[in-house]
Amino acid sequence: MKFNKYAGNPILKPNEANAWENLCVLNPGVIYDEENERFVMLYRAAGDDWEHYIRLGLAISKDGFHFERVSDVPAMEVDVNDADGGCIEDPRIVKIDTHYYITYAGKAFYPGRYWNIEEWRQVQKEREVQPETAPAIVRKGLTTSYLAYTNDFKTYKRLGRITDTRYDDRDVVIFPEKVNGQFVKISRPKCDDKAPAVWITYSDDLLEWGAPTKLFWGEEEWEADRIGAGCPPIKTKDGWLLIYHGVSGKDQYYRVGMVLLDLENPSKILARTKDFVMEPEFDYERKGLWTGCVFPTGIVEKDGLLYIYYGCADTFVAVATVPLDEVLEHMQKCKI
Repeated sequence: MKFNKYAGNPILKPNEANAWENLCVLNPGVIYDEENERFVMLYRAAGDDWEHYIRLGLAISKDGFHFERVSDVPAMEVDVNDADGGCIEDPRIVKIDTHYYITYAGKAFYPGRYWNIEEWRQVQKEREVQPETAPAIVRKGLTTSYLAYTNDFKTYKRLGRITDTRYDDRDVVIFPEKVNGQFVKISRPKCDDKAPAVWITYSDDLLEWGAPTKLFWGEEEWEADRIGAGCPPIKTKDGWLLIYHGVSGKDQYYRVGMVLLDLENPSKILARTKDFVMEPEFDYERKGLWTGCVFPTGIVEKDGLLYIYYGCADTFVAVATVPLDEVLEHMQKCKI
């Protein structure tokens, strides 16, 4: 099966009027606000600066397709003096009780223009002056994942890190409810010399987590080089549906797959797609800061329809849809 890409894609483009988002907008977290009957999007944005600082912008929509920016200033801004002072990126949003929780990736220093190898290497040289006694996020420029929350998308409380700073760890999503009395987190730590894998962790508290265990890794060529969680899991009658991304070692394209996890034991995989369900096809997905990338980060289930929001070529935001019933029917054919 394949997701149905919206004919009006991309639904969000860089805004030349704002210096902080005039280069790229991508990888959004999206949730449906039942009280105000609106889709709410927090999107990653950056301007055409050498440092490539990354912030989060805010946009809203009534129909899930036509989004309007809320402000000309970032919803979440970087503070160079904070541990996440280089970038705040790739948000995922879930609602737990009365609050919307946002997981995001951050770096201590600006990441640099990663699509330009010479400029990126210059950033690495700057980091080499750090002493060996410095923490890894400073010495190596590792990515750490953080947690924040809001109840109105006007003010945000940053709660701190939720991953081990000794390892580069991103693509963090948390489940929208406890499972057997515990919170559940999916992430992608680089904690060994093998190819990246998707890991699962449990907790009694949203900030303090136990040791992660491997959940799954790339098995097919299209996901063999890199893999990680995409959208936050959604609860279905058949299990927890997790949409994830994989990267091919041949063409370095980002593609999309799905797994179904047991409702009572998310460490148990019930079904997994062998073939990808979405790949770069159009110019807006192939031509940008990163060649060939569809990167899902936001998901909404409304009236039986899944809205999957994704970044395109690290430059735009797009959306695809698919009926939930069709997804679950397909996953029945993909049982482990």
